[in-house]
Amino acid sequence: MTKDIPDTFRAAPFIREIGRGKKGARDLSRDDARTLYAAMLEDRVSDLELGALLIGMRIKGESVNEIGGFLDAAEASFAPLQAPSSGYAPVVIPSYNGSRQMPNLTPLLACLLAREGVPVFIHGVLTDPGRVTTAEILAEMGVAPVHDPAVVSAEFARQLPVFMPIAVLAPQLHRLLALRHVLGLRNSTHTLVKIMQPFAQPALRLVSYTHPEYLAMLTEYFSTGAPAARGDVFLMRGTEGETVANAKRAQAVTWFHDNQAQVLIEKQAPVDESPPLPEASDAKTTAEWVLQALEGQQPVPEPIAEQVRQCVQVARQMRERT
Repeated sequence: MTKDIPDTFRAAPFIREIGRGKKGARDLSRDDARTLYAAMLEDRVSDLELGALLIGMRIKGESVNEIGGFLDAAEASFAPLQAPSSGYAPVVIPSYNGSRQMPNLTPLLACLLAREGVPVFIHGVLTDPGRVTTAEILAEMGVAPVHDPAVVSAEFARQLPVFMPIAVLAPQLHRLLALRHVLGLRNSTHTLVKIMQPFAQPALRLVSYTHPEYLAMLTEYFSTGAPAARGDVFLMRGTEGETVANAKRAQAVTWFHDNQAQVLIEKQAPVDESPPLPEASDAKTTAEWVLQALEGQQPVPEPIAEQVRQCVQVARQMRERT
């Protein structure tokens, strides 16, 4: 049975452009990409065409104009949050990967920042089969997800990170993310949720990438196509996809501000001795270790401590500029 699609969008011309394979496909303009992705978000594309679009884009790869247009539509699909009055710009941490092997220390990064008075907003998924999510660890620490956007600003006053499920923050994006479980593949939405800026005011986004081609594309986008007024970005290779520094060896971090790129943290050489880490990577064990680190009973890994210092400094500078 075919679903009833309101104001059906004719996607065939777009499929024709992007669906000719990696060598034959052509990139969409930013305006066309915005129009197309808005129709996808609004559920105006048939299931057949939507599947073709997602697979075609996955094979072709997104251009800078396409990711810019998609993001324009994505950020327009939900009501922006209001940043609190604070001495720091908000720090936005997307968390959509969790961890399979290493302990997920995103909650440690978030709590250390919040303890400094920085408003920390995490958005992501609650669970992911086979992975330990940030939401699960925070829950073990007594930090429950927030389900009402109206109370986000007040929650920052507790000097704890605020976690909001993507299903609450941006339901239309959540629907497209969930198609991964239907198609068996990630789609462009998984990139968009990692780079979007959910606040009306400037914010510092922590952005990670996994594949080298995304480093090149995102570097060009944040240098040329991203509105500088939306705030600054720290770009780094993900730790199992998460935007927390690798506790064993710091990744390079590039700071994008005013469409300029600056290497903020150099990649660390391998070290022989690993820092103390949780004995297991499950949510309960990780949460207990993070609480111990916050109380000074475990040493905070230096790569994460340096990431905190840089975030605090830039978030303060951003607030002073506005």
